[in-house]
Amino acid sequence: MNKLNFKDFGLSQDILESLKRLEYKTPSEVQEKVIPLILKKKDVIVKSQTGSGKTAAYAIPICEELELEENNVQVLVLSPTRELALQIKEDFSNIGRFKRLRCVTVFGKEPISIQINKLKQRVHAVVGTPGRTLDHMKRGTLNLKNIKYLIIDEADEMLNMGFIDQVKSIVSKLPKDRITLLFSATMPDEILKLCNEYMLDPINVEIKSKSSTLDRIKQIYYEVENDKKFNLLKKIVYTQRPMSSMIFCSTKKNVDDLLAKMKNEGFLCDSFHGGMLQSERINVLNRFKRGEFTFLICTDIAARGIDVENITHVINYDIPMEKESYIHRIGRTARIGKSGTAVTFVTPNQYRFLQQIEETFNLNIQRAEIPSNEEVQNGKLIFDKELKSPIKLKTNKAKKVNKDIMKIYISAGKKKKIRPGDIAGTIASIDGVSPDDVGIIDIRDNFSYVDILSGKGNIVLDALKHKTIKGKTVRADKAQK
Repeated sequence: MNKLNFKDFGLSQDILESLKRLEYKTPSEVQEKVIPLILKKKDVIVKSQTGSGKTAAYAIPICEELELEENNVQVLVLSPTRELALQIKEDFSNIGRFKRLRCVTVFGKEPISIQINKLKQRVHAVVGTPGRTLDHMKRGTLNLKNIKYLIIDEADEMLNMGFIDQVKSIVSKLPKDRITLLFSATMPDEILKLCNEYMLDPINVEIKSKSSTLDRIKQIYYEVENDKKFNLLKKIVYTQRPMSSMIFCSTKKNVDDLLAKMKNEGFLCDSFHGGMLQSERINVLNRFKRGEFTFLICTDIAARGIDVENITHVINYDIPMEKESYIHRIGRTARIGKSGTAVTFVTPNQYRFLQQIEETFNLNIQRAEIPSNEEVQNGKLIFDKELKSPIKLKTNKAKKVNKDIMKIYISAGKKKKIRPGDIAGTIASIDGVSPDDVGIIDIRDNFSYVDILSGKGNIVLDALKHKTIKGKTVRADKAQK
């Protein structure tokens, strides 16, 4: 049987071009099964592990079907965490780039005024955490009366994190005439009740992995006294030489202490925890994804919704106190068919936690021998040599999507009565530029941004020196990133 291709779904050229640049070669199993159902406007319940390509399974057909000239929000995605929300938004923006799709995120710990300003523009899709989404709905700053698609992502996590009542409250206020899609790794009774109550003849899709993620993770533990953990960590790093690793600690203080020790040893590392500003967290995560450093030292906040390619090792420097956290942590490795290693440090008085994890999830975590001094010395020589070689940064696939796009700043906005049509009309009148070359237009009070596609940014910049918009002289510059 021939493997399906994305072209076989009858997708438009705009979507296919994005997928090509994002290096989506052939659909994953979840994409193969779910994309045709969404294109047929069916409600779907998908039971699938994270790392199976599920975000693209709903983002691709929804980007295909959206009406771009519609002024109201057409898509609402509910996500349990900020990190996952940002990731989903990035996927929507990249897949819908050439269709000029506009997606925004709403979540806590970011000033609500910033989000309100974004929501005043034409927005096609909103990705939000339940609490902040509900807040916007109550304030009247998020109009969902024309919602065509509702996606509840990682539904079991919503339940675990206590968000299910907020989810129900949101769903009860949405128009009945919509498509509802629910994605979950497990299907507890509470989630099935939610499906029965709010979905219309849903089609069930279950993706059984060829090999479960756990089968692809080598799980080992080391017995170690608390004050000897750092020495053991160094031995493991020198002998196993992780290419990319997440190291989990139980508290922010432990993260900061370990970060200082590792930096002192010359390891390339950074930290990620709830005490950081959202902008700092985004920056650290993007640098880690690009491969600018090897070790991300983090709390359990990084155990959910973070998808980084090619993490070879997860190290539980502190054993998790919540059993479920163990599964979420180690699930950061062995993504989409790859294999990985999970290492757990256990102090003598913590054995009961390890046994509880093994019993709850029917695991057999093997005890490992601490590497010998000879192994450590040999490994350290190789590691130091590797450390001195230049870092090969991972390719940023989103950059390929944005390769021929220039964001331009224009010194006029709402206060000068400028509308998107005024900007689009002026730019499309430039010789050598067509309406198809004008991307997303973002109009603020005193200025505007516009994406120019097809590598025509410089032509537009030059031409705008001699043109007016709505009879007004404007200044146009390449926008600062």
